[in-house]
Order: sequence, then C-alpha cells, then structure tokens
Amino acid sequence: MGYPMAGHLSAGEYQVTVYNRTSSKATAWARAHKGEQATTPALAAKDADIVMACVGNDDDLRSVILGEEGVLAGMKAGALLVDHTTASADVARQLGRLCQTKGIGFLDAPVSGGQAGAENGILTVMVGGQADHFAEAEPVISCYARSVRLMGPVGSGQLTKMVNQICIGGLVQALSEGLHFAKSAGLDPHAVVDVISKGAAQSWQMENRYKTMLANEYDHGFAVKWMRKDLDIVLNEARRQGVSLPVTALVDQFYAEVEALGGKGWDTSSLLARLESLKKD
Repeated sequence: MGYPMAGHLSAGEYQVTVYNRTSSKATAWARAHKGEQATTPALAAKDADIVMACVGNDDDLRSVILGEEGVLAGMKAGALLVDHTTASADVARQLGRLCQTKGIGFLDAPVSGGQAGAENGILTVMVGGQADHFAEAEPVISCYARSVRLMGPVGSGQLTKMVNQICIGGLVQALSEGLHFAKSAGLDPHAVVDVISKGAAQSWQMENRYKTMLANEYDHGFAVKWMRKDLDIVLNEARRQGVSLPVTALVDQFYAEVEALGGKGWDTSSLLARLESLKKD
C-alpha cells in the first residue's frame, strides 16, 4: 500500500524519498514517479519534515524505526513521524514516548480501504496524537485519503482501527452465511442481495464483495493472513482490557480454517469458501 500512497504524495508536488526493505520495489517506484530512493530508513528520513511508514506489524515497525540505520537515527528535531502500519496500541505509545524524548512529533495513523483505496487515493485514516501534529500532517495525508480524523492521544488511531476490524469480521461472516443460506434454500442470491441491499442489511461488504464471493473469486482485497494478524492484535488488546469479543474470536477461528484450506492469500470475503467446503464434506 505504501507504493501508491507515496505516488500520490509525489503527484501532490511534495519532494519524496522512499525506502523499502525490498530494494527492487523502491527502485521501481523511483522509476515510475518523481522522487528519490534511499538505501536505509535513516537516509530516507534525513532532512525530511514528515516521515511516513507503512509496514506489516509491530516487529516490522521496530525494525525500520529503531537502530543505527532506523528512521529515528536520521530524523531531525522538530520533524514529524506518521505511522500508517496497523499495529498494537502499545507499540504506538512506545514510539510516541521515544519520539518525544528526541523532540520529534508522532502520530499513529492506521488506514482502511485496502489496496484499491490506496491506489485511488480514497483511504480512511484514523489518527492518534497531538492536535498540532495532526494539523501539520492532515493536508499531506489528504493526498491519498478522503477521510482523516484525529481520534485522541497516541494509541487512539490503533484502537479505532481495532474497532474497524471487529466490525468487518462480523459483517463478512454474516454476509457469507446469508449468501450460503440463500443458495441452499434455492433462492437466486443475486436477486436476494438486490432486494435486501436497499434496506437495513446494506453494507460496503455487501455492495462490493457479494458478486465476487458468489463467483468464488477471492483475490480482490485484504488478505486473510493480514486480517488474522489484525485480529490477533484486537484479541490481545481485548484480553488486556478484560473485554469479551466472542464473535471476533470465532471469526478468527474461521479464518484459521480458511488458511488451512490454502487461503492465506485469499481476501477476507473467503469466509464463504469455508462454508461451501463444509457443505461438501
């Protein structure tokens, strides 16, 4: 997702320097867009007013931010670090405290909208941090987002993204069950969705995923392996808070079964494939 996001920044007339742990990806980006390629995170961050990161998980984030060649080693005092990784609230707070000791601003700003949202510049960004840092970053983030909102102090962006993933998991499972039931009952599932999508059952998942689900096509969105990573973060945070999330825990188990079917790389709507496999058994 970082590739198209950086492309929108370059098109927005910002001076952009990119780094990727797979150097060929950064090289390809630099050939396709106006900008420079750096060989380390520290060099990419050198002299930058705002540094954006978007990697896989907490460990990936620490690997590019910390250490002698990490982002913080290259950032100047008074600069701002914006992290778009979906990670834990704990690592966001850790990095926020570390940035503060160095005179650097920090925002945790996970995104929703998937690869298509990044490519089309219509991501939703939920942000945690100080209001003055948010005001500085908002016009830059808006290059690749249609909705950007400050949710509270550092960590609040990640907590809001957890709510997002909780809701998506439940919605996709419900949609999968509905489509599975419609087919089993001998109904035309396309006609069913056409009717119910005009009422209270309507959702983004229904509007954008039901056709590909019925076609058994699961390469149109966020991968199961990444959803399971996100749900692990959610469930760990819920345990820490003493909050019960029974549906989310169940959906996570269902995604584990999808992985067992060979679906780690399938998109999250593949919960229907799990139900179809059970019927065959």
